Amino acid sequence: MVELLDSCPNCFQRNAFPAHFTGSAFVISADGEHALLHHHRKLDRWLQFGGHCDGEPDVLAVAQREALEESGIEGLLIASERPFDLDIHEIPAIGGEPPHQHFDVRYVLIAPENAEFRTSSESHEVRWFTAGEMDQLDLDTGLRRLLIKWEALLARHSGD
Repeated sequence: MVELLDSCPNCFQRNAFPAHFTGSAFVISADGEHALLHHHRKLDRWLQFGGHCDGEPDVLAVAQREALEESGIEGLLIASERPFDLDIHEIPAIGGEPPHQHFDVRYVLIAPENAEFRTSSESHEVRWFTAGEMDQLDLDTGLRRLLIKWEALLARHSGD
């Protein structure tokens, strides 16, 4: 990721190929017991919310924007300004774009109590999951790693 930053002046633009930065948000319920995922329409899989930076170098702001756009939840709180996870993953050719890599910077956002979501046009479905329910899904490697990190936080919290 540092190499991309150093070598590609337009690395925050979606037309930077073969790789560009994206920002995403792992949205957790106010009680910490559920994570909100969406079933991505184009990629046909359960994912955290996220998307292209579109020239915005503040990747946390990108993650916040994408979470709001894709979930409809207002007032998402930033758990930490430090990334929760970093992931590089392959994106297949879609439309006129060639296959490429997303250098994804991932944050945790906390939904307000009793948050109500909506399903955007980018999703088939949006749903709250417990860690156990997520564990039963066919998740990509990066989201599986987010699940493991979240489960570790839950285990640490329940030990209090």
